[in-house]
This record gives sequence, C-alpha cells and structure tokens, in this order.
Amino acid sequence: MKYYTAMTIAGSDSCGGAGVQADIKTMSALGVYAASAITAITVQNTLGVYAIQDIHPEIVKGQIEAVMDDIHPDAIKVGMVNDRATIQAIAETLKRYQGEYQHLIIDPVMVSTSGCRLMQEDALSIFIQELLPLATLLTPNIPEAEILAGMKIQNKEDIQNAALAINKLGCKYVLIKGGHFQGAEKIDYLFEDGKPITSYRGLSVNTRNTHGTGCTLSSAITSYLAREMDMNTAIAMAKTYLSGAILAGKDVLIGKGHGPVNHFYEPKALFIK
Repeated sequence: MKYYTAMTIAGSDSCGGAGVQADIKTMSALGVYAASAITAITVQNTLGVYAIQDIHPEIVKGQIEAVMDDIHPDAIKVGMVNDRATIQAIAETLKRYQGEYQHLIIDPVMVSTSGCRLMQEDALSIFIQELLPLATLLTPNIPEAEILAGMKIQNKEDIQNAALAINKLGCKYVLIKGGHFQGAEKIDYLFEDGKPITSYRGLSVNTRNTHGTGCTLSSAITSYLAREMDMNTAIAMAKTYLSGAILAGKDVLIGKGHGPVNHFYEPKALFIK
C-alpha cells in the first residue's frame, strides 16, 4: 500500500495563506500526502510582501533529490521561483527524474496579490527556455499570460491567441485564469496544443479573502492528477474545491488585508492506492 503523493516546489509564506503553506494545506485537505522543496523565504502578511530571501540553488536541488529518491511523488507542482540560478537548478534536476513522476504543473507566480514582483525580470527568459517546456500544465492568470505570450489580452480571442503562443513554448496544456476580467462571472479556459478544450465557469465571491487562491487552485489540480484523474476532471474538481474554500472563509477575519481561504472546509483522509 502507498498514499497518493505530491510535491510542491515553491516559496514559503510567513502568514500561511499562500506558497508552500497553502499547497501543503490543499494537498492534505484533498487526501494527498504532501512533500515540499522551498525555493525562497518571504517576509509577508495579509498586507503585502516585505522581503524575499532566496534559498541557495544547491539546497533547492538537494530538497528535490531527497524527495524524489525516497518518496517518489505522483505529481509535482512548481510555484514561486525568483531567480535564474534557482530556475536552472530546478529544471536540470527535474529533467533527470523525467519518467519517475506523472505530471508537472507550473503556476508561473510573477506578482503577488499586493503587487510585489515575485520573479526577477532577468529570470523570465530561462524560465521560458528551461522550465516551462517540462510542464504538463501551466496555470497563468491574465497578467502572467500576457507576459509569457508577449501580448495584451482584452477579450476571448486574445486569450486563445495567447494560449497558442504559450503552447508553442513547449507545455501541453495551458489553463488561462480569467479572474482579472471584470464581471460577475469568472471563466477559466483550458487549451491543449493551442486548441480550446473547455472552459470552467465560476461566480465572483464578494470577499477580501483571496490570498493564495492561485496557489490553492494549482495545488488542488496537482492533487487530483496525483490521484490519477484526467486533466479535465482534475481541473473541474479543483475549481469546485477552491470555490468551496473561498465561500467557507469569505467572512472570516485573518489579518488586516487580503485574508486566506478556508482550505479545510471539507478535509479528506489520506487516500491509499
């Protein structure tokens, strides 16, 4: 017997709402055993990010190797990666283990909810060249998709053109999150090799507690893929989980700014293969 397992490679959030902390909470709540490799330590709370200390690339590499050689995760998520050396170390290490995990989900975290840049400008090119082609799925929001595709996105046609441009960079699936568009209904769009597959609709919730929603969605998708669900089902179930987590925590006061979602509104026991 073995638990379904996943690993998150991301930054640490000292207030616990995003980053590695949100990933581990999400994976655990969805019945998946969570391992981690920390890429950076952030000084942050619900009001903003005040400082970032990158972990030495050799330590990041060592964490990944330690987990891969022993735990053998079914799926891996990459979140915040701040500098070129760290991205290079992660890409080189994951390339060596290709075939030993089923899925690699990359959440291209570039700017925090409070507006702090979380990926150095000179790191973008190596992220695109070395890490992005390894991904099964990329989960950018609209601003991140604009950066990756090198174009402005103002409508649905722009979304499809951006997805095609991003797919050409090497990843198979792209989920462009439409939460930055105005309106009551939020729609995310899934593309495979530049072709639209499906869309996922969700209502906008009137709450300030949105800290870590992107991390939570990508780690939920990772969890469901680790549990051997197909891509469409994994995304649909992750969207449902995130909506429930937002609704369950929408009126709870944690901090003075953008509070977290309620990851444990309906926790599962660890699933066994």
